[in-house]
Amino acid sequence: MDFVTSLIGEMSPLLAAASGASEGGILEKFGVNWAKFLAQVLLFLIVYIILSKFAFKPILAILEERRKRIAESEENLKRIAAELEEADLKKGEIISEANTRAERLVTEARESADALSDKKREEATNEAAQIISKAREAGELEKSQAMAELKRDFGRLVVDTTGKVTGKVLNDEDQEKINSEISAQISV
Repeated sequence: MDFVTSLIGEMSPLLAAASGASEGGILEKFGVNWAKFLAQVLLFLIVYIILSKFAFKPILAILEERRKRIAESEENLKRIAAELEEADLKKGEIISEANTRAERLVTEARESADALSDKKREEATNEAAQIISKAREAGELEKSQAMAELKRDFGRLVVDTTGKVTGKVLNDEDQEKINSEISAQISV
């Protein structure tokens, strides 16, 4: 209301000057009725005050709240974009680290496989050498057994043949003597 009073106070000299400018006054010539004009100004101010309290302030408050929400949304959008970029960087780092780790594991697996292959090859070589050694020993043993058997059979044949040729039956001492002579000749 203070505003209305000050507005009317400021307009009064202007209105008085305009009406007193000529004898009939310009405003009166146009049909301006001061009582109705002041009433309309007063009504306009009352409507303006009511609208400003009950309509403009709530609308302005809603608009301000909306502006704040939009600003918050923009900040959230920027924050989310930054977080997304950071997540992309972390994803790249994690993928890079995983690739490095996978390469290291593959390298270790190859080295392990090579070491295991070398170990198995060495074991197979050792086993083959043992088998060959045992086969040689078995061959030597068989050879010596065959030679012993051959000597025995040959000695018996000689004794039998000598007995048939001479017509004499050889005693154990004669047989031993012939066997030792024949064994000596066969060994050489």
